[in-house]
Amino acid sequence: MEKSESTLLEVKDLKMYFPIQKGFLRRVIGHVRAVDGVSFFIRQGETLGLVGESGCGKTTVGRSILRAYEPTAGQVLFRVKDQMIDILKLKPDELKPLRREMQIIFQDPFSSLNPRMTVMDIISEPLVVNNVAQGDELKSQVRHLLEAVGLRAQHMNRYPYAFSGGQRQRIGIARALALRPKLMVCDEPVSALDVSIQAQTINLLEDLQKEFGLTYLFIAHDLSVVEHISNRVAVMYLGNIVELAASTELYKAPRHPYTEALISAVPTTDPDHKSKRIVLEGDVPSPANPPSGCKFHPRCRFAQDVCKQEPPEWREISADHWVACHLTEKLSLAGMSA
Repeated sequence: MEKSESTLLEVKDLKMYFPIQKGFLRRVIGHVRAVDGVSFFIRQGETLGLVGESGCGKTTVGRSILRAYEPTAGQVLFRVKDQMIDILKLKPDELKPLRREMQIIFQDPFSSLNPRMTVMDIISEPLVVNNVAQGDELKSQVRHLLEAVGLRAQHMNRYPYAFSGGQRQRIGIARALALRPKLMVCDEPVSALDVSIQAQTINLLEDLQKEFGLTYLFIAHDLSVVEHISNRVAVMYLGNIVELAASTELYKAPRHPYTEALISAVPTTDPDHKSKRIVLEGDVPSPANPPSGCKFHPRCRFAQDVCKQEPPEWREISADHWVACHLTEKLSLAGMSA
């Protein structure tokens, strides 16, 4: 992949296996391969969209990067001044200063806020824990953060129950912004919101990115949302990234059959346009017992013998366009119409 000094985060061969335990002695009889060798990088100031079906490992990738989970293997390199530091090798006391640089926006705005804390307490907590501000300065910073996400200063003494889902998510965003992070992991931040509120939240995130110089890893299952906000998009299937490219290129000319199927399911606002929906056969295989060869081959209408026997190589087929498919050069896939 073409990297430079502008790279903020680089993930190399990340793996996260969860043990399957059985019996009174909790003996390990296998592993769920939630993330099975994921690699990508994110440049400073850009948004990388990470998409795929539920259960493909998207959220696990985001939480492994932040070490909310302790990954099984791999590297997570984060830029600190002029050097890249492997987060996974740091001890807890060494990691603490870096946690200020990386924050997360959770999927559910209802369960991610403590119902017993006021908005003031929720947003100020990161500032208090890290000894950033206190007293009048603390109130001033909370007031500024509330205004930045479109809420009023008068709201700071209210409790979460007094707010709608969209407003609660704005409070969560303000909390994530409190320490002025460089990287923000957005874990499906609009999937729990009404459609009418989703666009407002996406526009807010774009405005905040410009104002605070943020870099986003934007996790979602809705390709239309990801297309709007992302510079580049990575498509995940069963623990692996199968395609990664610039957003416009990926949507117009997908090079992996799974990406084509996802794009065909995106609704269009044009009443005269009738897209051909590609329905994938079968169910997603178990990550505890993935298929041999290409993991997508049991559901792929183009699958050949080589797909069943050998895992495809992760390779660059054009400038900054990566794909894992044996048949890429032989396929003519349909993208999203203009």
